[in-house]
Amino acid sequence: MIDVHAKVACAMGSMRRSLLMLALVLLAASSATLPPAPGKAVITLTRKPGFWSEPAVAIDPADPHHVVAAYQVGGLVDYSRNAGRTWKSVTAVPHDHRLIDGDVSLAYDAHGHAILCYIAFDKLGTESYWAHHATRNGIFVERSNDGGVHWQRRAVAVKAPVGRPNVFEDKPYIVADDTHGPYRGNLYIGWTEFHRSYSEMLFSRSTDGGGAWSHPIRISTVNGLPRDDNGATEGFDGTVGPHGTLYTVWQDGTHIVLAVSHDGGKSFTPSHAIIEVPSMNYYVQGYQDREVNGFPQIAIAPKSHRLFITWSDYRNGEVDIFSATSTDGGVTWSAPVKVNDDRAHDGRDHLFQWLSVDPTTGDAYVIFDDRRADPKNELATITLARSTDGGRTYRNYEWTTKPFDPSFQFMGDYNGIAAYAGRVYGVWTEAAPTHAKRWSKAWRAPRTIVRLGMAQF
Repeated sequence: MIDVHAKVACAMGSMRRSLLMLALVLLAASSATLPPAPGKAVITLTRKPGFWSEPAVAIDPADPHHVVAAYQVGGLVDYSRNAGRTWKSVTAVPHDHRLIDGDVSLAYDAHGHAILCYIAFDKLGTESYWAHHATRNGIFVERSNDGGVHWQRRAVAVKAPVGRPNVFEDKPYIVADDTHGPYRGNLYIGWTEFHRSYSEMLFSRSTDGGGAWSHPIRISTVNGLPRDDNGATEGFDGTVGPHGTLYTVWQDGTHIVLAVSHDGGKSFTPSHAIIEVPSMNYYVQGYQDREVNGFPQIAIAPKSHRLFITWSDYRNGEVDIFSATSTDGGVTWSAPVKVNDDRAHDGRDHLFQWLSVDPTTGDAYVIFDDRRADPKNELATITLARSTDGGRTYRNYEWTTKPFDPSFQFMGDYNGIAAYAGRVYGVWTEAAPTHAKRWSKAWRAPRTIVRLGMAQF
């Protein structure tokens, strides 16, 4: 006797499984195909492949047609005076007494001056990164009064190299107060100082456009570990609110911490944890098979006073980009929102994010390396994410479609982005194309290039 009910149940189960498989296939296909960024254009900034990485970009709020971009190493700056239609390259960093420069950051002050910040070593220095091997490096700034065309021939030391061994200054980041608050025109720089047995976050400010800088003060409440590793105090970023309040964040072990200044950088609230993360560093296949950082960024929407934070971590079993927001000055924060809009737990990494909030619209933009299109989780493209609802959701757009292989060269630790009036500029590092078959006699590890993307929303 035929069990009709059993046959129907079996058929229904088979249909459900088929529909589920179809849904997964469609989801995978949709996650690998993104709409192009509106009005996108991509150019290569570097003249030839080299060892370029960790680029930065800034827009002049006094004249948004002026844009500057920089990258390590070599002190090269590219500028545009026509909203990105044409670009020119200049050497901004004099090499009279410094061996290398890196960890660049850029800002425009309230008067339209471009400020370049970087680290460099003197002739007694070393290129070694680790604190217990590195000596005599410092933090310097230079200024351009014409939007990046010409730069000072003499750099100003924020933290000059010292004779003490086993001290290393790392990853300075510059912030400008271009608000109409009481500290308009101030410049701020925060960075990590590594010692043999600990790390700490230091801070300096300038009230004269970068000509002189205050003696560094410590703004981290507790010490971190002495290396670029889990437990270190590292990854400074900052933003200025409409009334001159300075918000600063960095990563301290398994927490993102916040410290706030209400007096133009003279003093800070004790740094305290605001977001818990699984780890500061995480292993990523490729990218020289090394640990990479999930550095946080912070930005503010001036009209709504909404604070945004972005970072990356490994909570889903792969590296994803996350965002959180605060509407009460950083006292409380929303639950994390995943910025990359592909399926969670899919084994595809997304990293090297950077954040910018358009001061005219309050829209948030995030750039990141994206591996969603590669089932092997090896090749990467560049994705731009945008939130128009205060960080509740993010829509992803493709900035590049041709993937690159980040396995064989140092790709840096971050990308850069800036947005103003719907115009978005992003900068990133790619492995230079190579036509030789891998591991053949003609093959060599590819060099890197720095590229710049533009979009118009």
